[in-house]
Amino acid sequence: MKLWQTADSMDARIEAFTIGNDPVLDQELIPFDCMATIAHVTMLQEIGILDADETGKLIAALNDIINLHSSGQFRIQPNQEDGHSAIEEFLTGRLGSAGKKVHTGRSRNDQVLTAIRLFEKFAIEELIQLAKKMADSLQKFALANAGIPLPGYTHTRKAMPFTVKDWAMSFHDALLDDVKLLECTFELIDQNPLGTGAGYGVPLPLNRQTTTDLMGFSRIMENPMYAQNSRGKFESRILNDCLMILYDLNKWASDLIFFTIPDLGYFNLDPTMVTGSSIMPHKKNPDVLELIRASYHQVAGYEYQLKMIPANLISGYHRDLQYTKEPLMKGLKTCRDVLEASLVLLSGLSVNSDNLHSAMTAELLSVQKVMELVNSGMPFRDAYRQISQIYKPDKPAADSEK
Repeated sequence: MKLWQTADSMDARIEAFTIGNDPVLDQELIPFDCMATIAHVTMLQEIGILDADETGKLIAALNDIINLHSSGQFRIQPNQEDGHSAIEEFLTGRLGSAGKKVHTGRSRNDQVLTAIRLFEKFAIEELIQLAKKMADSLQKFALANAGIPLPGYTHTRKAMPFTVKDWAMSFHDALLDDVKLLECTFELIDQNPLGTGAGYGVPLPLNRQTTTDLMGFSRIMENPMYAQNSRGKFESRILNDCLMILYDLNKWASDLIFFTIPDLGYFNLDPTMVTGSSIMPHKKNPDVLELIRASYHQVAGYEYQLKMIPANLISGYHRDLQYTKEPLMKGLKTCRDVLEASLVLLSGLSVNSDNLHSAMTAELLSVQKVMELVNSGMPFRDAYRQISQIYKPDKPAADSEK
């Protein structure tokens, strides 16, 4: 019998539709659901719902689930609907009446929200570490190539002199900004929703500080409706942070696609990190960079879903919110995968110093020449016009520099 079932069975077609992809998605939430349940049963013993023997057996069984899950031996079956049902069926099958008590004082609403928040905390900490690692790798790349020039571009045309070091450090600095955003979001979601029930509290003397401490949350979500209404909103905040990381790596990948064009050859990709063509034997394609670039747009779509799904719903839980899990999980996985792929790619990236020195052509110094005249006392506009005559464009160009 389903956790929510009170009468006859549901139409199988409608049941399959409402279950959706939850048996697959919840597989990733199993250890976090167990962690929350361990905290919950510990608290239930504290308020007299469970005795010490029941609590000990439940905690042991929940740890067994975590271990089985880590070895790929705990799987949610399609007829179990979701991870909560799979866990409770395991506990009831092993421990009987003690397993039937485990849901006391909980709704599936605050149960899933708690598991998701624990999952999100873990995922954000992982992204912070990866983003810092990528920033460190960019700094090492910058220092290893200090002093090597790089043409700066505007409008995809040569503009002014720059350096490889400063180019790499621009992405280092940007990723550290992204880390700050993730840290702010971590602080936002680091609140315990367990004990808020379906959004209207639970008529039991639950000790929410106990579960907060046991799960490692920094504080309690006191208002139960606030907890439910945060679902989707907080998740879209997380994906927006992912999007900022991917925005920076999109730009980084776009630069590298351009700089590694054979006609320029400023940088070289490791031969083991490019792909060939099924018809053109000479091709060495930067597919990985193109997918890194495209990931920004992919996650932007997931973020849009998270912002739209909760919109126009009245306060409280609605089944619409079930659809917020998948874009969240896909967005987090994409961001993690992109950071990991970028780290590998950067480890095999090299600089073609000869080509870069050759690319530093005379027109890149036009601004420097103007400033030399300005320093000698000539008005800027006169200096600009005098130097512009050296380059004599075919026709006057619009002053579109912004």
